[in-house]
Order: sequence, then C-alpha cells, then structure tokens
Amino acid sequence: MAQQVVIVDQTRQIDQSLLHEAAIALNTQVTRDLPVHCSGISANVSTAPSLSSVPPGAWPVFLVRSLPPGEGGFHLDKHNQPYAKVIASPTDESWTIDASHEIVEMLVDPFGNRMHSSEAIEISGDNVIDGTGIFNYLVEACDPCEANNFAYDISGIAVSDFITPHFYDASVTPGTLYSCRGNIKRPRQLLPGGYISYVQPDRQWNQILWVDPEQPPQYKVPDIADGVRSMRLEIHRAMGAKLDAAKHAQRRKKGGLADNVRTRLASYQTYRSEKGREKLLLDWYGLGDK
Repeated sequence: MAQQVVIVDQTRQIDQSLLHEAAIALNTQVTRDLPVHCSGISANVSTAPSLSSVPPGAWPVFLVRSLPPGEGGFHLDKHNQPYAKVIASPTDESWTIDASHEIVEMLVDPFGNRMHSSEAIEISGDNVIDGTGIFNYLVEACDPCEANNFAYDISGIAVSDFITPHFYDASVTPGTLYSCRGNIKRPRQLLPGGYISYVQPDRQWNQILWVDPEQPPQYKVPDIADGVRSMRLEIHRAMGAKLDAAKHAQRRKKGGLADNVRTRLASYQTYRSEKGREKLLLDWYGLGDK
C-alpha cells in the first residue's frame, strides 16, 4: 500500500492554487523520480485543509510561518510516526524545495536511523575528498545537495535534488547517477551548501558542513547520546541554533535558484495567473478577442 503524505498549510497564507500544484509536482517526484533510484518506495502526496482532515496513518507535512532552532524538518510523534515542519511564506515559493527535501528524506528513511558504510572522506582545502578507511554514513537523502541552486522543477514547481544509492559506491562508474539530477558527479561528493554526517571507526560521530558556500567546508563533532529514537533528530538538535539558522537561510536564499529553473518557474507563474492563462488559451485555441 502506498504511504500517504499530506501537506497541511498551518500559515493560512499560501495561495490555494499554488498549494494544489505543489502537491501535484511533489506527488510526481515521489511516484516518478524517487522509485527509479530507491526501489520499494510507494507513496503519494496530497493536501488537507486542516489537521483534523489528515487521514489516519498519513504522514503530515506542516507549512508554518516560523520555527525555533532545531524545530524544522523531520520529527517522530508519540507513536513513532514521521511528520515534518517547513517554513512557508507567500512571498517565497522556494518553500516547495524544503517540502520536497523533507518528504523525500521521510520516505527514504522514515525513522532517521538508516546507516550506510562506504569509504571515508576528509576535507582538503576547499573540497571534500576520499580519505582512508570506512565510515558509517547517516542516510540523509537531500543534505549533500540541498542548496537551492541544485533544485530542479516539475511543472513550474521547484523540488530538491537527492542522492541515489550509488552515492555510496566505492568508485566512479561512467554513466552512473549519484544524485537524481546529476549535480553530484562522484560517490560521497559534498556540494556547496550541503552537509553529511557519519560515524568513524572509533565510534565517534562527526560531520562535514559546507553550510556557507562562500567559506570552505568545516568539521563539527555533534554530541549524540546513545539509545536515541532517531539519530537524524539528534543530529539536527546537535547542530545548534547558529548552524541551524545558517542552514535554513542558505536553503531559502533569495536568488539561489539556478537560472534555467528560475526562468521556467517564472513562465509557469505567468501561466498560473488568471490573465496569463486566459491569454495563452485564447491563442492556443485561435479565439483571439472573440
């Protein structure tokens, strides 16, 4: 049975037509793009007008106006059911990238504890390269390529790129995709604006963060307690207020979209407007001013 993911606009400010079209685009991503790279995932995305109308068993994604540090993204409720919180504003349509990010990561790892062993990495100047040994990586499907400039569009809605299972391959294989849209060119590559978390052979947690693309990547040792319900939740908590704010600011950075994506979004925005759609349809059907 397909897992239901339901978007609930708690802000009461998002245009309903945009919300509807965002749900259609996100549903296309999880039914068309995600299963190609992540077998076994079956899901659909829709909207609900209120929390009380979310179907039992569905995973809600709440659009909210603001959040305290560490409160965004992925959560587990009291019954260990996943849900997410995403900051959304009527003046910034890039919230759809954040929603995509959280939906993809919930579906790939619903409980935030999935790990994958692969070759070690290290910082070398302004880049992240392979090191020596083996690390155990926390699988966070969008984090290595999460910056807005790596997003792509589905019918005029911007969505997040995400890693494929080949991200953890030992070495490069020609013709292989390491992220859905090919932004990542080799296994374990960390793109500017992203981050990656892992456990070292000494069982110590570590992270490489490239939150600010204008600065080189940096290490951060998160304080992760034993026996937590979700390692992903703990990783986000351990980032602290400053890094959490910087991460979300980068993800919502104005003008951060790639030029080709921004152009397509603008054309679809024109189409979405009643006047623009009317003109297009008049031309399409040869009605002129009749």
